[in-house]
Amino acid sequence: MAYVSLTQRDINVLEKIKDPEYDPSHAAQVDPSLPKDPHVTDSEVLQSLLQQERDIILSIQNLELQNAKALSNKTTPDFDIAEEYRKSIAKFDQLIQDHPQYASARNNRAQALRRLYGDGLLISNAPKSPQALLQNIDNTERIIAAKILLGDLDRAISLLTPTTPQSKLSPQAAKTLSMAHTQRAAIYLMTSKLMFDRSVSVDAERPEAGWSKLDFEEHASRDFAMGGRYGNEIAKGLAVSTNPTAKLCGQMVREAMKKEYGPDYAS
Repeated sequence: MAYVSLTQRDINVLEKIKDPEYDPSHAAQVDPSLPKDPHVTDSEVLQSLLQQERDIILSIQNLELQNAKALSNKTTPDFDIAEEYRKSIAKFDQLIQDHPQYASARNNRAQALRRLYGDGLLISNAPKSPQALLQNIDNTERIIAAKILLGDLDRAISLLTPTTPQSKLSPQAAKTLSMAHTQRAAIYLMTSKLMFDRSVSVDAERPEAGWSKLDFEEHASRDFAMGGRYGNEIAKGLAVSTNPTAKLCGQMVREAMKKEYGPDYAS
């Protein structure tokens, strides 16, 4: 096997393929000494919020564990998991109402809504998703849920995105920001896949209402790239697979490198 020594310039080019908007000067600047949330600087308040959030998440994890056990034993759970999820979401509702600038709660509420309604909730008459707890919902409920979910992700991203490329953020903020971008990307990607013979149906005030299939693909790729930039390597890889231009550039660069370094480069 041939071993290729890459210069920093080579590495930057390859990163540009993974992330079309990659700029080495704009890499995430993480500082562990910063507050976990830039908008909740009172340590006692933050600890209280973190504990409330952990309690909600733990209850959801217990639900999933009990449900998985019941399914493996081919029995019916002694609770309605969808209804229990609604209760957990209601707790997030209260947390966000009390602390609207706490981004992590918004990201987690969005995740709970995805579990409840699935990633196809922007599509009218979307096929049933095995991941969604609710399979039969009316359009009004679906549209309202989609507006809340997307609004949460938009707001979480807005709250945590650094104001300048040189601005630093805490590891916790970077993780939440990465997750919010990646979640939104997953929804956009699923929507683009379902648009083959179905139409988008979202609140008219949402920008997605006027998007084409290509728009959803491009925004999904961009969000995956941002998710990767803030720490999610899987999202970074998905940014390429969902971006036609990046895939084409990638193929061209691979062919050029094969010619430069020989057939062993492919190994």
